[in-house]
Amino acid sequence: MQLQNGSTHQELEPVTVAIAVVQFAPDTDPDTNLATLREHVRIAADAGARVVVAPEYSMFAVTRLDERVVAIAQPLDGPFTTGLAALAAEFGVFLVAGVVELPAPGATRISNTLVAHGPDGSRVAVYRKVHLYDAFGHRESDVVAAGPIVAPAAFTVDGVIFGMQTCFDLRFPEGCRRVAAAGAHVLLLPAQWIPGAAKVDQWTTLLRARAIENTVYVAAADQCAPRGAGASMIVDPAGTVLADLGDEPGVLTATVDLARLAEVRTANPSLSLRRFTISEAPAPE
Repeated sequence: MQLQNGSTHQELEPVTVAIAVVQFAPDTDPDTNLATLREHVRIAADAGARVVVAPEYSMFAVTRLDERVVAIAQPLDGPFTTGLAALAAEFGVFLVAGVVELPAPGATRISNTLVAHGPDGSRVAVYRKVHLYDAFGHRESDVVAAGPIVAPAAFTVDGVIFGMQTCFDLRFPEGCRRVAAAGAHVLLLPAQWIPGAAKVDQWTTLLRARAIENTVYVAAADQCAPRGAGASMIVDPAGTVLADLGDEPGVLTATVDLARLAEVRTANPSLSLRRFTISEAPAPE
């Protein structure tokens, strides 16, 4: 499903959906990562979660990207995403996770891709990271191709619309605003937020800001130490942190409540009051 820009005013029926974010430390073995993720998904499903969100690069993680990530990349019908589909079906959940996608045979750069599968194992949404991590001494663009600027990728669960962004996208409010303006109630944000001075403070501040300014729930699943900063959390549309983790592996759960979202949007109708739109054109090179 891809959202189309349109009216932000919606009559929201009383609906709740339980969601979970998974925080773990993927390494360079996709099979091991899938097995580890399975246990976390089981815990989330046992807690009643309908939607489970795992980190960016759940398939393969290194501190600095290089030719190894190109060598390990798989197409979207490869064994890792097939395994994700099987997990979603096994536990009857919507599962979102970050994969290293080979966009075409022989490609020299990969796509940093989020894939969402439904409870029947079908692929329900795909998002390719638009803003690449060329910051803080890193050069993601050396081995990753930026995703195309298309209509926001999303899927719907029991009337709740979930949109997706990835890690460094968080620093670009325009992308998150496009997702909200197109109708999303929840922003899912898998990440590998690289540790560093003040990085956790920036992460938590930006997550709450994206929730407040867009009046959406934000569910952020980060990698934990050593390659991620941790601090995964779920934030409500007023910026209240509903659940959060430190830097250890774990699973967070919370409930998305469309009545709560309607309450916040009634008190603060910022989406309907905005006077600027987001350009679809990419920034100049």
